[in-house]
Amino acid sequence: MRNPRISRFGNRLGLALAGTVLAGAAVGGAVPTAALASSTGHVAAAQHVSQQEAHPLTYGLDISNYEPTYDWNASSAQFGIIKATEGTGFRDGSFARHWSELGKKGIVRGAYHFGHPGNDPIAEAEHFLSVVNAQPAKRGDLLVLDLEATDGRSVEQVNAWAKTWLSYVKDKTGVTPMFYSGLNFAETYGRGLEQYPLWVAAYSMDKGAVTPPADWKTWTIHQYTESPIDQNVSALSPDQLRALGRQTA
Repeated sequence: MRNPRISRFGNRLGLALAGTVLAGAAVGGAVPTAALASSTGHVAAAQHVSQQEAHPLTYGLDISNYEPTYDWNASSAQFGIIKATEGTGFRDGSFARHWSELGKKGIVRGAYHFGHPGNDPIAEAEHFLSVVNAQPAKRGDLLVLDLEATDGRSVEQVNAWAKTWLSYVKDKTGVTPMFYSGLNFAETYGRGLEQYPLWVAAYSMDKGAVTPPADWKTWTIHQYTESPIDQNVSALSPDQLRALGRQTA
């Protein structure tokens, strides 16, 4: 994903060490009381818990063709979300491999689409689904819209574009897609999208300490760094994350 992590399209230092570094990564700490994400029809994933009842943050990664040979077996990630498509024609060349490897490992997996509001949202959604549906599905697979570009469109146009894409994918799959963006972008363009679980990038904040932007009351995933690879924590347990994904294979 890009803005706020557009630098990932430049130099990618330290990826050769990523498997070793991440295999030893330890993610802990209590979940903030207001941290659990909500999604229509997923009551269990929406329940808030007290500090006494909180579980540790769930650690995960997101990957694209910039890390085509990433070794999932050497990673301590409990979920992985990988790029499938962008725009109306781009297919990530490493998607099938990552999808298969995550399926073998058995951790929570998801696929994301990088959106361009200059295109027709239905055409982009259909492109995304055609690529994802060509791969074997599992119960709990997550679907995500990554929206960080405006393509020169207004706030209202970008917002309407996102609503159309998200609604279309939900209607076609029965899955409420997750919405990813940077904190400031989501604050500006994400009004009225609170029904979609929030995945927010905020590198200046400690992992799990992000405040939800716009109309969201809670967050689902916090991307807290891109070094040496995009790293995330979720306020939900792996089983709660699966509850947000496909309900049938």
